[in-house]
Amino acid sequence: MSAIQSSTLDFLKKLNQNNNRDWFTENKTAFQEEQIKFVNFADDLLVEMNKIDNIETVSGKKSVFRIYRDVRFSKDKTPYKTHFSGSFKRATEQLRGGYYYHIEPGNSFIGGGFWGPNAKDLLRIRKELANDAIELREIINSESFIKTFRTLDGERLKTVPRGFDRQHPNLDLLQLKQFIVHKKFSDKEVLSKDFPKKVIETFIAMRPFFNFMSSVLTTDENGVPLYQE
Repeated sequence: MSAIQSSTLDFLKKLNQNNNRDWFTENKTAFQEEQIKFVNFADDLLVEMNKIDNIETVSGKKSVFRIYRDVRFSKDKTPYKTHFSGSFKRATEQLRGGYYYHIEPGNSFIGGGFWGPNAKDLLRIRKELANDAIELREIINSESFIKTFRTLDGERLKTVPRGFDRQHPNLDLLQLKQFIVHKKFSDKEVLSKDFPKKVIETFIAMRPFFNFMSSVLTTDENGVPLYQE
């Protein structure tokens, strides 16, 4: 599998120090060279992911996000991201959850989960957890989950979700608006030859969590399937 090159981190460091259009234009060739290397890395990840999951994303290139920032509604007007990143979408309505990979000097991580569940899905998840959160707690409290991800992350409400009891024993889970897991990697780890293998292992570690959430989001409150296979 293609590894992350030190030149990629070096380019991103320079971009962070010179985040302007003039510098980027002068170094466009260097960017394109590093982008090709990153796409090769993504292509190899996709091949391996399709061995263990059903991925909708058709190519590594399609999975990689643009480096140009959308600054229309941001106070930060720097035009470029200072990282390379991408995501893989699972295929079919039966498989939920998304995989994300992010390479940035000093801030590289592998993540996944449910970044922006729609209102319908979020309500379904909350109703399930209000009724019974034992299975999810077993997953996120397992030794393997804690060793890999430490905890279940995501933005959360400061108050109680509408329609739910403020004294509910699972309030900590009900307040979540996102359900995200991630594992950080040092620059040294990112540049190691076995990093691609570590990425796949991290994605595999998400599967019990994904399996639970997929089961919830593809059934109604009585456990009746919502979709035909």
